[in-house]
This record gives sequence, C-alpha cells and structure tokens, in this order.
Amino acid sequence: MSKKYYLTTPIYYPSDNLHIGHTYCTVAADCIKRYKELQGYDVFFTTGSDEHGQKIEEKANELGVSPKEYVDKIVDSIKALWKELDIDYDAFIRSTDPQHEKNVQELFQKLYDKGEIYKDEYEGYYCTPCESFWTEAQLLEGHNCPDCGRETHLQKEESYFFKLSKYGDKLLKYYEDHPEFIEPDSRKHEMVNNFLKEGLDDLSVTRSSFDWGVKVPFDDKHVVYVWIDALSCYLTAIGYGTDEEQFNKYWPADVHLVGKEIIRFHTIIWPALLMALDLPLPEKIFGHGWILFDNDKMSKSKGNVVYPEPIIKLYGVDALKYFLLREFSFGSDGSFNKEKFMNRLNSDLANDLGNLVSRSIAMIEKYNDGYVPEATEKTEFDEDLINVAVSTAQKVDIAMEHFQFSVALEEIWKFVRRCNKYIDETTPWILAKDEANKAKLDTVLYNLAESLRIISILVNPFIVKTSKVIRKSIRVKGEINWEDASKWGLLEAGTKVKLKNVLFPRLKVDEEIEKLNAETEELVKKRNAEKAKWAKKPIVVEEEKKEETSGKEEITIDDFDKLEIKVALVESVEDHPKADRLYLLNLKLGDEKRTIVSNIKDVYTKEELTGRKILVLTNLKPAKFRGIESKGMLLGAEDKDGNFSLATVYEDLPDGSVIS
Repeated sequence: MSKKYYLTTPIYYPSDNLHIGHTYCTVAADCIKRYKELQGYDVFFTTGSDEHGQKIEEKANELGVSPKEYVDKIVDSIKALWKELDIDYDAFIRSTDPQHEKNVQELFQKLYDKGEIYKDEYEGYYCTPCESFWTEAQLLEGHNCPDCGRETHLQKEESYFFKLSKYGDKLLKYYEDHPEFIEPDSRKHEMVNNFLKEGLDDLSVTRSSFDWGVKVPFDDKHVVYVWIDALSCYLTAIGYGTDEEQFNKYWPADVHLVGKEIIRFHTIIWPALLMALDLPLPEKIFGHGWILFDNDKMSKSKGNVVYPEPIIKLYGVDALKYFLLREFSFGSDGSFNKEKFMNRLNSDLANDLGNLVSRSIAMIEKYNDGYVPEATEKTEFDEDLINVAVSTAQKVDIAMEHFQFSVALEEIWKFVRRCNKYIDETTPWILAKDEANKAKLDTVLYNLAESLRIISILVNPFIVKTSKVIRKSIRVKGEINWEDASKWGLLEAGTKVKLKNVLFPRLKVDEEIEKLNAETEELVKKRNAEKAKWAKKPIVVEEEKKEETSGKEEITIDDFDKLEIKVALVESVEDHPKADRLYLLNLKLGDEKRTIVSNIKDVYTKEELTGRKILVLTNLKPAKFRGIESKGMLLGAEDKDGNFSLATVYEDLPDGSVIS
C-alpha cells in the first residue's frame, strides 16, 4: 500500500478579484501533489472557500442578492480558474456545505461540553475586512488595522470565547519538540516572540452582530466565527463526520500551505483547537511570502493587479506556472513585473529548454531519418553528461523536501544547460560530414534523446503540459515514474521522434507587454459587465462612494493652532522587530530626535526614505505599536486610486522648521 500524503491550501475568502498572488499557493500545492504522486504517494489535496462572515453579508446586500447567491457566483469563477490552471485538487470544500455546517456545530458543542468555550462580553477595535479584533496597543496610527492598514471601529458585543490562553505553554513545548512544525524558521520566531512569549488571550469565536454564518447549536443569536468554521474545513474535506475510514487514513495533514498573513491563525489558533479536540496536529505549516507588483502589494485600487487569465491565454499555463515557481523563493516575498516575466520566458523556456528540444529532435530527423539510434561509441563528453543526468533527481528531492521550488528548478535547468553545452562540445553537424564518425554521431543523438526523457520526468510536477509534449515527441511509452529519472539508458533505440511545434517561441518584450495590457483591460471590462448582469442593485463605483463621504466637519483657526507640524529629516529607517508591515523612522527635528512607527512599507523602500525631508505632526499624543513608542504622525496624501505620497515643503527648509 502506498504511503498517504495530505496537503491543503488555505480555505480562501471568495474574492471576485483573483490575481496571480492568489493563485501562487494553489499552483505550489498542485506541484507538490504531482511530485509526491510520481514518488508513489497516495496524495489528497484540499482547497476551498471560506464563505461566511460580515464582509460577505455586506457585499451581498450592496448587490441586492443573498449571501449564498453571491458566493455561488464567485466559487464558480474560482473553480473555472483552477480548471484553466490545470489544478488537480481532490476536494473543493465550501464552508456553506451542509455537512460542513453540521460538523462545525458538533465541534462547537464538543468544545463547549469540555469546558473549552465560555460566554462573556468582548470589546475591542474591529477590522471588518480582516474580520479581526485588536487591542489599542496593537493598532497602527489612527486606530488602523496592523494587518491591512484600514480603519477599525470600536465594537462591543456578547461573545463565546475559546480558552486559548491555556495553550501558550503547550504550543511552545510542541514547537520545541517538533522543530519542523513551522517553516520557514522566520515565521516560527515571529510566532514565539510576538505572541506566545507575551502570553495569549482567550479568543472570541462567535459573533452576534451579523447573521450570515453557522448558528451556535444551543444559542441561535450567535454564529460561529471563522476560526472554528473555516479551519475545520480541513477535517470535513477528508470525511470527518461522514467517512471515518478516509478521515483516519489522511489525517493528520502532512502540510498546510498558507500565506504569511494568516500564519498566526494556523500555527497558534488551529493547533490549540486540535489539542482541545484531542486530534493530532498537522506535520507542518508552511508560511509562504507574497507576490508584489514592482515591490508594491497588488491592489485593485492601485490598478497594479496582474491576472492569470490573460497570461494563460497569450503564453500558456506552463509559462505562468514556471515563472511563479522559478522566479520567487517560496518562503519570501517576490516582485512581479511584466518585463521580468517575458525575459524569464525567453531565457529559460525558449532559449534553454525549447531550443534543446527543437535542436535535438531536428538533428535526429536530419541525421537518422527521425529514429533514435543506438549508442555504440562513446565521446569524451558523455560521462559528465550522464553523471549530471542521473544525479539531478536527488538534488530536486532535497530542495522539494522544504518546498524550495526555485532551487529544484535551477537544478533541473543546470542539466538542461549541460545538454545544450554537450551539443556545442560534440558538434553533431561536423560529425555528420564524415561517415567514419557515424558511431559517435549516433551516440550523441541517443544521449540527447535519453536526456529529453529524463528532463520530461523532472519537469513534470512543475510544467506538466510541456512534459507531455516532450514525451510524445520522443514516443516514451508507459506511466511516468520518478525513479526512472535517476536511471540512464531506458529509452529504446529505434524510437521514432517528431516535434510538431516550437515549445516556447521567443517574445518581443515591448510588443508582448502591450498585448498583455490590452488583454487585461478586456478581462476587467468583461468581469464588470458580468457582475452588473447578476447584481440586483446598481453597482456603485467605489471612488464615487468615497467622494460622497469624504467631507469632514469645518474647523476654526483656533483648532488649527492646536496642531504643531514640523519639517523632519529622515536619518535612518529600520524594520519593526515585531511587525512585518511597519517601519521605524528615526527623525531629526533641529536639536530634537524622535522615532515614529509607520505603515508605509508597501509604498517606500528604506533607501527612498533615508535623507528625505518630510512633514510631521509632532504634538500628537505618543502611542505604542507592537511594544515600540511612536512620537508623532507622518503627513501625506492619497488619491482616489490609492497612490500615496508623503508631504514635504517646496523650499529646502532646515529640519525642525515649524509649518504655520
């Protein structure tokens, strides 16, 4: 019996604005599944959608449809995209599935009966987009959410609480005993230093301020909140409550792949819930980074979103998958831009792999009537080629053990480039001129065909369609087996080869960027038109709503006189030690120096800020953000598209100058 392997992506919030950042994790999970299956594992891959909550209810009301109608439309579009991306998932679990809702109620009841849940009242600053409560000490300037930067509001409501506080020491001990439970290590250090060492508070797990959710079984004024609802989808998807045999086969999960912004929920809240339910914990939680656009977070309001559909339409699904897995280190943030994408396609896929396949098959067709010859006489370059060929799979294994997709692909491409070098070293076109060199020529041609067979296995988990084209071109028979990538000489001599089309044509970068921009514009228009069709209320443009509500109460000159605004010189900029999205700006204001904590990391680099003169509100009451005191507020402006710029002065005034 093959060994099981259970992996999941997050149970996504159903967004109607899926960009390549959203597809990143799912593409990675699909790659892991295909790789593990080639190794002989029985793999189960779960993805899905988290469809309850206040955001969904409010959005549906805006459109004049029920929450279920709203999420049904979006889930259909998500599934269509996963199909277009050739994502081979085994379960798409929806938090609105009747069996899942039944499971949520049973889990909640079990936790309550065990004394893990109690009723109390909650007061805190609530961020509706993130569906999270925050203490005042955790907030950014202006009582903004530390995760998304948006404004929060003070909210007080009756709630049921999970006794999360009792699990802090247990989690620390578990981390120590299972050092690979959280990867990369930076995520683990963040959880330990920012949350566990400071102590955990009990967790609000119900809401009574909205109705769209799973009702608490013994108190229908409350709906079960996302922590228990969405996270338990990982259990429902493999048969919890319906198929205990399947559930026991696959649980615990081998890996949860999650974005770094939700790593806290999966490494603190989720394992604590599982401990309370007496269920085994997953083997690993891997928190991957974000894909930014030119070092800025993708945002519809900023107009910098890159959608997968136009890329797939113009360049194919494998081009997109290859770029996502090759260009970025999975545990860190990466920056996407269109020129970088085009150049990677030209260098790796067209020049390296595409060129190798075309040259090899063309030479077999030209010099041996399209049949793979038998290798009879060695050349001085064969041994090195073969050594690289049979050792590459093991190097890929080492990289994939920690989901280092980029490293794995680089090892494969070392072999691809070695093959191209082998052609240049052996010069088949020169060997073909002399019949006395026929045996050596045959060996070279065989070695190239055999190399293509091995490459077709190595690339299969990453770019499966390309793998199939290569295998079809050299007429490889039978199922792909990962072990065969470490064996030399399995391709049968006498095999007829044929390549119908160029795998990856070279691109003219400037022209292709124009095409991609045009396709993206068409996609956005189409989506807006489709959305308008099924919405039962007119869609209000977001910018128009902003203009209607942006007016503020008039003030007097006396009010203005209360503000002290000065010119400040940014002497240096540091990362906040306990918050990924925050900077510490060390400022000089004449004879005075002070530090301000700010959430402008997505807008400015450290280099862009250092040495700059900016305007600062200096008599604002100091506040602490994640343990560090901030003395003042930066001033800036934001346009309707979300573009932000720090305020400064026209003349080069000395730092410390007072604005009046």
